[in-house]
Amino acid sequence: MKRRLIRGRAAALAVLITLAVMPAFGCGKIERIGTADMTGGSGTSVNGSGQEGSGTEAPGEGSEETTLPENADKIVHLTAAGDNLIHYSVYKNAENYAGGNGYNFAPLYENVRYIVEGADVAVLNQETIISQSNEIRGANGGALLFNSPPEVAYAVIDLGFDVFTMANNHLLDYGADALEESINFWNGLADQYDITVLGAYLSEADANNIRVREVNGVKIAFLAYAEHINGFEIPYDSSLRVILNSEEDVIERQIKEAKELADVVVVSAHWGVEDTHEVSQDRIDLATKMVNWGADLILGCHTHTAETMEWIYRDDGTRGFVYYSMGNFICAQTDNFNVVGEMPDLDIVVDGETGEARLENVGCIPTIVHYDDGSFSNMRIYPYSMYTPELANSHGLPYAIPQGTYTTFNWDVVNSIIEENIPEEFRRLDK
Repeated sequence: MKRRLIRGRAAALAVLITLAVMPAFGCGKIERIGTADMTGGSGTSVNGSGQEGSGTEAPGEGSEETTLPENADKIVHLTAAGDNLIHYSVYKNAENYAGGNGYNFAPLYENVRYIVEGADVAVLNQETIISQSNEIRGANGGALLFNSPPEVAYAVIDLGFDVFTMANNHLLDYGADALEESINFWNGLADQYDITVLGAYLSEADANNIRVREVNGVKIAFLAYAEHINGFEIPYDSSLRVILNSEEDVIERQIKEAKELADVVVVSAHWGVEDTHEVSQDRIDLATKMVNWGADLILGCHTHTAETMEWIYRDDGTRGFVYYSMGNFICAQTDNFNVVGEMPDLDIVVDGETGEARLENVGCIPTIVHYDDGSFSNMRIYPYSMYTPELANSHGLPYAIPQGTYTTFNWDVVNSIIEENIPEEFRRLDK
């Protein structure tokens, strides 16, 4: 959703910018940060003006208020993205873009800004913690440990993402204290910028505080679960809480409670085997259970590959939808299957007559992480509609070190990955 303006290092120092007097970065007009009540980082009011449930812009922002018919359907356009995976070469690109003054992540994401801004609500899986007491790392040196600079958070908030899921296997890369610091950092941003943060919690009570946002008069509940946390465990004397996929009793209870609180339930599921397009039966089984418990939309993460998607039908004839894996949003990986991702694109509709909710126009926008050479230079994300055979044929992936196993990259490879993993009926290749 387009509504925030955040600039560079000054934003990292938590200065609220007076948007009315500053030029928008890469935007055609200025919009103000929402002022909704954000108890516990839960997020309630969502629209471009910060006016709860109005569905219109604030007076004076260039648009006339409209009156909808009393029984009109309520519609929310949703998009999402997979793993925001901040490898060493990702943040080094941001460092280069900043010209030696901190980190500037905006150019990496700029080509997909219009997709995120065009949504009423946008969801991102934040794969790495942000702990300012620890060194910045991105799996460099061979150790799969991640800790990102705070500027990345401001960049994706400015991009327009509203909901950030944290349930992933890298939460304890720097221990419980670093995770607690990261949770507090994101909760502080939730208070400032009207975002919703979930998936890693300060306490059991926090974990059971189901996050609900109201968007265009539609209440949407968000839940997030992780398959594992890389073999680490939260210390016995810590109050921190991460809900694992194996805790099906908790997941069932939370989905059913969320269904009572909201019109629609969206679940982020961090699961699966990395570096494969195959959807395992255990995920199909869990997705089926989630939909039957009341989940309407499941956003899969973790495999770093684009995977298939499908409708799952309940016994009563209603249905939910699952994207088994959205793949990577940003990354510096060197296998061809890791740089093609998915951005879900769909409408949530609440029937004006019956009040029943459904998903419509369900689709998927393929994305490509591109870098120019073996040094990962000039890294950025492209939607498929902006990508070209010339770009594909010049991708730096075949020359990057350390080399992957699948290093062939060209236009045919891109299309093959899409055709094999995104069913034709859901492809949005021109958006």
